[in-house]
Amino acid sequence: MSHSGKPISELGIDTLNDRFRNSLGRDDSIDTNKPDFRELDLGSPVSPLRTRQSGPAASSSSSSSGSVSGRNGANTVAKRSDSGGNHSGELSGSVESSPTAFESMRSAGGSRIFKTDHRRSDSGGSHPLIYSGGSTVNSPAVNVLPTGNICPSGKFLKTGMASRGSKSDVLGSGTGYYGHGSIMRGGSATKSGGGSSGGEGAPANVANLRGFVAGDSLRRAMSSMDPEEVKRAGNEQYKMGHLAEALSLYDRAIAISPGNATYRFNRAVALTGLKRLAEAARECEEAIKLDPGYVKAHHRLGSLLLRLGQVENTRRHLCFPGHQPDSNELQKLQSVDMHLRKCTDARKICDWRSALREADAAISAGADTSPQLHTCKAEALLKLHQLADADLNLLNVPKVEPSTPCSQAKFFGMLSEAYLFFVRAQIEMALGRFENAVTSAERAGQIDPRNIEVSVLLNNVRLVARARARGNDLFKSERFTEACSAYGEGLRLDPSNSVLYCNRAACWYKLGLWERSVDDCNQALRIQPNYTKAILRRAASNSKLERWAEAVRDYEVLRRELPDDNEVAESLFHAQVALKKSCGEEVYNLKFGGEVEVVSGLEQFRAAISSPGTTVVHFKASSNLQCKQISPFLDTLCSRYPSINFLKVDVEESRAVANAENVRIVPTFKIYKNGSRVKEMVCPSPEVLEYSVRHYSF
Repeated sequence: MSHSGKPISELGIDTLNDRFRNSLGRDDSIDTNKPDFRELDLGSPVSPLRTRQSGPAASSSSSSSGSVSGRNGANTVAKRSDSGGNHSGELSGSVESSPTAFESMRSAGGSRIFKTDHRRSDSGGSHPLIYSGGSTVNSPAVNVLPTGNICPSGKFLKTGMASRGSKSDVLGSGTGYYGHGSIMRGGSATKSGGGSSGGEGAPANVANLRGFVAGDSLRRAMSSMDPEEVKRAGNEQYKMGHLAEALSLYDRAIAISPGNATYRFNRAVALTGLKRLAEAARECEEAIKLDPGYVKAHHRLGSLLLRLGQVENTRRHLCFPGHQPDSNELQKLQSVDMHLRKCTDARKICDWRSALREADAAISAGADTSPQLHTCKAEALLKLHQLADADLNLLNVPKVEPSTPCSQAKFFGMLSEAYLFFVRAQIEMALGRFENAVTSAERAGQIDPRNIEVSVLLNNVRLVARARARGNDLFKSERFTEACSAYGEGLRLDPSNSVLYCNRAACWYKLGLWERSVDDCNQALRIQPNYTKAILRRAASNSKLERWAEAVRDYEVLRRELPDDNEVAESLFHAQVALKKSCGEEVYNLKFGGEVEVVSGLEQFRAAISSPGTTVVHFKASSNLQCKQISPFLDTLCSRYPSINFLKVDVEESRAVANAENVRIVPTFKIYKNGSRVKEMVCPSPEVLEYSVRHYSF
């Protein structure tokens, strides 16, 4: 029953909404973004909802299920001053945790502010939350909030109860353990006569209703012309972790009132949460332009610039005159500054190992999102001839938006953004991507045209790219001597270019100057140890020089890298045969490649396994399913390892061979080298079989 004596069902929903809004009012003028806000705790499912008293207890009349009683007094709320200045509603929490605010409520007979938190309130009795049936029950204790299907916002829900807690509160509908209408924390409502379901979260209709209400509220805020209302809605979205929505609302507030520094600051906080640090720094600068004494904006800007590696700018904002800097941030600044200075000194004297170490230390000390320091690591790795690692490191450099305040700072004497393209051009050049290198160097020159390092690099990159293009054209025209000169011209400008060394080695090979070809391949491999083309050309040149051991060693490396390359396999086979001959071994009846040979007689089998080289024998049975499954894979291995002899023996048709080799289980594989068995496998997997074949093929 309601206060008027009428059943709730006879009252209009709008009347109830108005009544509950008045009785549970919120004063939006209070700063809703201070860290001492705690959300309303809906309590335990089996204990009454209590609140803390901020003054003398006010008298309260009895309340029945689903009803509220009390006088409608003046809607007065105590206000709290902002100690940080005139920036009410700013987001002052850390970037990782949502900001907080007061929640104000008014009770009958006066006004009180209830500070609530996520802890369950202490219960003075064992009163159930909601009562059902016609039996008489005791009223809840004094100061117990109205329970049942009444939400703190004043809304009246039939199927569920909205909660700000981490789990949803759902009204039960049965007469199970909690009784009819009980609130089930974090699960679905109980059905009549049964227990609660095991699902997490509210029923679909409750979730849909919540989403509808939240979406409707967001739409109203976005269409509002009151910037404070829009900002408060943004703060609420931020507290719920909806950073993109909060950012849109702050954008709306700024569009309405572009001269408000707090809106800019709040936008910076949301951008920080979205990991868009450079944009956040720009927003802080805008806030400071609007209010030069905005201390929180200065401190946040200092923290952001420190993470971006901009030490000098960090010091100016972190150590704001008249205010004590945060000791932790100051310690980070000092550590980053020290390592950055050491890194700069190491780079000047080309001590790239120290530069790499100090760059890593500066990142760990606090400059974790600095694209310049990550790029410095890539440059050091390039100079240490770790090209693959340098390229990978460059791919993982944090992305920073161009034209941000931090992009105009200096790094190693050049503008920060120019340094990124400066290093990229060097790595692209080393990888043989000459067109990309020219583009990157030109971009660096556009950003910082007065820097000497950038100008020298741009000139060199253009000349080297031109020399390489001319050398390629001459090679295609079979003018190999002139092509050698063109590549040599490029190498004089860029003596660490492995691609130019490898290209010139190809020219020496064509000219029959194999010693020079080997030398240039060695130079290329010192710079780029896994350069496949250089290994291939060195192996071919060593074969021409009849250095069979060196040639076999290179071809074996290539076989591991290129297992399906038939030309490499054939070259390896011929190099191995030549090596055996050079060592005085008798070599005869050796062939390269072919099909799996079928063996039926014992004499034929013994002759086959006694031939020079490696032989793999598959003992099979036509009726066996496993043999049928692995036989096609043997054909694949035959084409993949053409230097090996592959045989197959049907044990049902060739019992003499099976008995001589003591084969009792199929499929069985045996590997022989020069007539001696070196490996036996029973029912191996394709992976194990290939691993063994590859091992004994070298």
